[in-house]
Amino acid sequence: MKTSELKDMDLRELIDQLNSLDFENVGGWPAPAKAGVATLVLLVVLGLGYFFFIADANQLLEQQRNEEISLLKSYEKKAFEAHNLDQFRAQLVDMEQTFGALLKQLPKETEVPGLLEDITHTGLGSGLEFEEIKLEDEVEQEFYAELPIKVTAIGDYHSFGAFVSGVSGLPRIVTLHDFSISVPDEGKGKEKEMASLGLLRLDVTAKTYRYSSNDGAVTKNASAGKNK
Repeated sequence: MKTSELKDMDLRELIDQLNSLDFENVGGWPAPAKAGVATLVLLVVLGLGYFFFIADANQLLEQQRNEEISLLKSYEKKAFEAHNLDQFRAQLVDMEQTFGALLKQLPKETEVPGLLEDITHTGLGSGLEFEEIKLEDEVEQEFYAELPIKVTAIGDYHSFGAFVSGVSGLPRIVTLHDFSISVPDEGKGKEKEMASLGLLRLDVTAKTYRYSSNDGAVTKNASAGKNK
C-alpha cells in the first residue's frame, strides 16, 4: 500500500473519530481527543493572554525606553552646559565689553559736526574735490538711529579708493552705501574740463549711527504726535 493511501486513511479515520465524539459527554472522549482539546484551549488562552497583557506590557516598556533615552539626552545637555558654564559666562562678559566698545564708537548729536569735518578732511587728503556734503534726515531704528550724509565729489579711481580706505579708518563707525560713479558731460563748460582731465563724479551716502534707547524713541514719537 502506498504512503499517500495510508495518509488518506488516517485522515478519514481522524474525521470519523471527530464526528463520533459526543460533545455532551466530554468525559467519555478518548485520551488523545481530550489532550488535543486541552492543547487547543491552552493555545487560545495563551494567545488571548499575550494580546491583552504581554502586548500592552511591551508597549509600555518601549515607551519607558524612549523616555529613558530622552532623559539621558537632557542630562547630557545639562551636564555639558554645567561643565562649560564658566566659559559661557566669560563669553557673555566679552560680548558685553564688545557691545560697550561699539556704543562708544557711535557719535553723540554734538559730535556730528566733528564727524563731517573728518569726512571732509579725509576726502581732501585723498585728492577729492567736494561738490556737496549734505546731512540728511535721521532715520530711527529700534535700538539706534541712522545719520545719512550725502556726498558728491570729483576725482579719479585712485582718489576714490583712498577716500573709502580713509573713511573706514575713522575712529567713529561710518559705512558707505549707494555708490555711483559717472562720467561728466563733455558738452558743458566745467563738465567738459573734468572729462578732459579724466575725472569722474562720485555719489555716495555715508551713514553713521547714534545709539537710541527705547525710552528716547518713545518720547520722540510721542512729541511728534503732539505736534501734528
